Amino acid sequence: MTFADRRGRSGFAAMVSAGLLGMVVVAGCASDPREGYSFSSTYRADVKSIAVPIWNNTTQQYGLENELTAAIVSELRKSTPYKVVSGDSAQTVLTGSIVGVSLARLSVGRDTGLSEDIATIITVEFTWKDARSGKMLAARKNFAASERFIPARGVGERLETGINGAVQRMARDVVAELRAGL
Repeated sequence: MTFADRRGRSGFAAMVSAGLLGMVVVAGCASDPREGYSFSSTYRADVKSIAVPIWNNTTQQYGLENELTAAIVSELRKSTPYKVVSGDSAQTVLTGSIVGVSLARLSVGRDTGLSEDIATIITVEFTWKDARSGKMLAARKNFAASERFIPARGVGERLETGINGAVQRMARDVVAELRAGL
């Protein structure tokens, strides 16, 4: 057997293997994302636009509603097929309230007893409604997101670092909840 014969056989075997793998992948995919793997978008196909009015803020954290609303709009524009428009022309409306902001101590310095690692936790409630029919598309209560920051000497991150991180995480998490069928 010559080198060319062996190379031809290995090429044929590779082609057969690739074909079998392709059939398995296609057979494992589902047209409905709730039924298995899918190459189609997980966002609702019947929704083209969304309005996001400034969220309510029932906490003492001044201006957090503006920061969170801006982060959600930015995340929607970046990672969804929905066009963000004003309230009157939108097919759907995403409204919400910030109901809690808290800090949780994650670690304490052994020698000083001071907090070395803290989590900022933001809790919200939101609803996503179809403005055409009034149908509720998604709703969550006590939906929380957190981000840690390190106020300890040496690193010295400010509280705003933790709040900004939690706002960005909350925006990503809220937008992820807008996927079809979830």
